[in-house]
Amino acid sequence: MRERRFGRVGWEVSELGYGMWGMGGWTGSDDERSRASLQTAVDRGVNFFDTAWAYGDGHSERLLGELLRANPDRRLYVATKVPPKNRQWPSRRGEPLEDAFPPDHVREYAERSLANLGVEAIDLLQFHVWEDDWASDERWQRVVDDLRRQGLVRAVGISLNRWEPWNGVRTVRTGLIDAVQVIYNVFDQAPEDELFPACRELDVAVIARVPFDEGTLTGTLTLDSHWPEGDWRNTYFVPENLRQSVEHAEALRPLVPGSMSMAEMALRFILSNEDVASVIPGMRSPERVAQNVAAAEHGSLSADLVERLRAHRWDRTPTDWSQ
Repeated sequence: MRERRFGRVGWEVSELGYGMWGMGGWTGSDDERSRASLQTAVDRGVNFFDTAWAYGDGHSERLLGELLRANPDRRLYVATKVPPKNRQWPSRRGEPLEDAFPPDHVREYAERSLANLGVEAIDLLQFHVWEDDWASDERWQRVVDDLRRQGLVRAVGISLNRWEPWNGVRTVRTGLIDAVQVIYNVFDQAPEDELFPACRELDVAVIARVPFDEGTLTGTLTLDSHWPEGDWRNTYFVPENLRQSVEHAEALRPLVPGSMSMAEMALRFILSNEDVASVIPGMRSPERVAQNVAAAEHGSLSADLVERLRAHRWDRTPTDWSQ
């Protein structure tokens, strides 16, 4: 597994990381399978794991804590997130900081995550939603500075709302954060416009999430796709979005080389961008881990294919179902 420098903090992290949302309560989640998947990832060289308190009210964090204790000789990097106090995903324009991240709430959930993970310090603590209007607010700045000085947190980041990569550029330019997590994939190329140049300039690490566009870029989605009752994807793939998603995937299919799957092409598109420190697909089976590791090991796509994929950029506007 190749590693990349994680911005100015200088960690060497696996370019393929591990997104753990699906282990926190999605339908079909199974703890034993999750544990096997996580261990397979470690055995294959993955060392960057992204979780959040909100993924099962700490359940995903506790699974990661087990993994850390099972691999005491491995340097595994832990990223987690503070949930907004008002439980509003995504945040809304004009929402005051005190509704989402008052200082005592940030500290409380940092301490909860430390307990769930069973570690003395969190490598990367992220705000799970973000508004750039909060960039200059000294309250969040003071609390994360205190957590750093006390040795409880090593680095701080923000996780940007879906389809709003611009909504963190001012915060990057404060020089006070170490990482940005953003949706970036074949369709969602907008982070390249403003966000990536700012991160490059300030040496802020980029974590790319949703590499397969919630499943669209695996090439397996159809107009008949459905999920069990209670599954988040039922609220995301409403008829309007499902139809458009399938249409965009089908338009992409002719570009998939005969030697690879659409999912491999999608993953390698992201890894072709040197601005990305790590991409964090969700992986809930050892088989999926093996497939993604194999895809990453094939490296970047050809410059010609990357250029042809640029024509499939799909700029979308947040809606009530795009949380």
